Amino acid sequence: MSPMTMLELAAASFVGSHFVLSHPLRRPLARTLGERGFLLIYSLVAIATFGWMIWAAGRVGPEELKWQPATWMVVAATILTWIGTILFVGSFARNPALPHPEARTRNFGEPSGVFRITRHPMMWGFGLWALSHFLINPTPSGLVISEAIFVLAILGAALQDFKKRRLVGASWRQWEGRTSFLPFANGRVWPGLTPVLVGTILFLAATWAHGALGWREAGPWSLIH
Repeated sequence: MSPMTMLELAAASFVGSHFVLSHPLRRPLARTLGERGFLLIYSLVAIATFGWMIWAAGRVGPEELKWQPATWMVVAATILTWIGTILFVGSFARNPALPHPEARTRNFGEPSGVFRITRHPMMWGFGLWALSHFLINPTPSGLVISEAIFVLAILGAALQDFKKRRLVGASWRQWEGRTSFLPFANGRVWPGLTPVLVGTILFLAATWAHGALGWREAGPWSLIH
């Protein structure tokens, strides 16, 4: 098996195992193992398949870029990564998608924070990070990893809506009516001061570390040299 075929198999396992465990197998496994047991299995599989994917990518060897990233791509990737980090940071505050014992009768209220922008801020955070890497790291292995993470994030968000409609019912449908799947599609652009400040600090620190730890310079640091 070639290293690239191994990587593609690992990427398919990473994406496929998430979907299988999150949907058809979640209920029977949670019933048998308990919620904590299920989350343990889910986490171990996620870590193992992601690690396999990264290990397989390391075995591909030297690669040529599919295209040479233009300056506009670097700028676009920087903005996408920044927005994705803000969405990710804000997704931990009052996330209605998290399990709740009174979900069926709960009124989620008006969206606040990053949920004013999209009801799936964490998934879109991962999706925007993947898209930014797609633009500026167009090696064959890099594209496989970016595509896998993007598909997992965005298709996973859509499937989460489907599952929540079935499990939660009317309260989730009301929440969908107040929110947007696509970021900024409802015209709301301001997530609040805290997500912007914390997200920006994390974004600057992570992109600085990207270059300081020996990888290629990233984000605004790659534009000021």
